[in-house]
Amino acid sequence: MQEYPKNQLEFERQFPTEQSCRQYLMTLRWPDGFRCSKCGNQDRWDQGRNRITCTRCRHETSVLAGTLFHRSHLSLEQWFRAAWWVTNQKHGVSALGLQRTLGIGSYETAWTVLQKLRRAMVRQGRDLLSGDVEVDETFVGGSKPGKRGRGAEGKKLVVIATEIDGKKIGRIRMRHIPDASASSLEGFIKDSIAKGSGLVTDQWGGYNGVKSLGYGHKRVDGEVVGIEEVVPRVHRVASLLKRWLMGTLHGRFEPKHLDRYLEEFTFRFNRRTSNYRGLLFYRLLENSVIAEPVPYTKIINGKSA
Repeated sequence: MQEYPKNQLEFERQFPTEQSCRQYLMTLRWPDGFRCSKCGNQDRWDQGRNRITCTRCRHETSVLAGTLFHRSHLSLEQWFRAAWWVTNQKHGVSALGLQRTLGIGSYETAWTVLQKLRRAMVRQGRDLLSGDVEVDETFVGGSKPGKRGRGAEGKKLVVIATEIDGKKIGRIRMRHIPDASASSLEGFIKDSIAKGSGLVTDQWGGYNGVKSLGYGHKRVDGEVVGIEEVVPRVHRVASLLKRWLMGTLHGRFEPKHLDRYLEEFTFRFNRRTSNYRGLLFYRLLENSVIAEPVPYTKIINGKSA
């Protein structure tokens, strides 16, 4: 059963101590109750410092091992406050804002916390998009125009897929790709959209082979219907993404970290209709206990694992 705070007061009442945060993580990590990974026993001793010991085989387990919080020097209280603050900001957050709001000692630490939380916004094995799906690309960042498929100086190419939900936009996926070649576009499509779905694209040659991959394919001529009407949902999402990047990052970002920002935007967009921001907090922590820990050195190099 999902249990999460629905407002700031409930958050403060539910997580007043390190112990309350640890107990919540244990519930998320072992929803059916603790079970020893060695012998299957459910009884345990709490050893403190986030460690528990099986009463039968004496195997010791860390509540944080193998999670987003593995070997972190921050307390769980600080992590919970960070996750709550991040998910309660409607338009995204900056590392400087996180540092100032939570009183984190250094900008580097705040930036690392934010990058780790962004990684946890993507759930491993999440459902693929399905049904009818629009696909197109857009350039973000930089200030100079360029030719499609050949790159644009100072800009980065992002491919976007949006489910068609009547006149509305369903779920979305997006990825930074090196170019608009068939190889780059097809790789994204296979990773993001269930086979059998019907793709709607423009007439760009990079989409020529999608039918052979097991997708339906409708091609719309922009010269006939108008470029904005080829994939109108993608154009709307692209416009929102660019405004979000400008508002959150002032349009400046390191390309090696672009996918993390796209993941944050996707996480927020796909949960835009949630009645409570606390549900986003719950989902973020739920993902955090199954997210692989990533060392700082790999984070600054833009590596995912």
